[in-house]
Amino acid sequence: MRINKQKLDLAMARACVGTTDLRDVLSSATVTKIRNHPDHEVSTKTVGKVAKRLGVDVTEIIEEGA
Repeated sequence: MRINKQKLDLAMARACVGTTDLRDVLSSATVTKIRNHPDHEVSTKTVGKVAKRLGVDVTEIIEEGA
C-alpha cells in the first residue's frame, strides 16, 4: 500500500499531529520514508497505525486504487 502524501498532510493538519507525533507509533525511518518517498510501499499494519493515530479511516490516507 502507498500513503498519499497530500491526504496524509491534510489528515495530520485536521488532527493537529506533527511528524514527531507519528514517531509515537512508528520508527523515525518509517516516518521519513512515508513523508519523503511517496512511492514507498508500506505494510497494512503501518497504514493502520498511522490512520489510528490520526483518528481517520485508512481509506482517507491511501492512494486511490491501492
